[in-house]
Amino acid sequence: MRRAFALAALIAASSLGAAHAEHWIKFADGANGIEWSYDSDYSYKDKQTGRVVAMQAISKPSANLMPSGPPTGVGSIYAMDCQKKNVIVVTAYKPSQAFGVPSGWRGETPKKLGGPEDEALLAAVCAKADSLPAK
Repeated sequence: MRRAFALAALIAASSLGAAHAEHWIKFADGANGIEWSYDSDYSYKDKQTGRVVAMQAISKPSANLMPSGPPTGVGSIYAMDCQKKNVIVVTAYKPSQAFGVPSGWRGETPKKLGGPEDEALLAAVCAKADSLPAK
């Protein structure tokens, strides 16, 4: 009977974690074993700007550093214009810094893509733009 209760508790605990799980999709390889991924659960189309917003994270599997969102991961949130191929860096995050999204990010001046990783993120997320939720 105790085993049944322990098993039921274990199953319940594991299903709670799955409800809030992040779903990271790798989109680029970097130098020295670094990988870039975006969280498909966080990605959406911003209703006010039409931009695709995505959270990206850096990881290095060989060092057991996996992609993660705030407060444990390292990455940023980008708002991308799929047509004009530019980006607004909404915010960056890392464990040593409190996470926050600035309220005025939509008024920031868009910038050119910063390199191959940015281009790969734009290609990966914009390919799914039509199926993203609008928020």
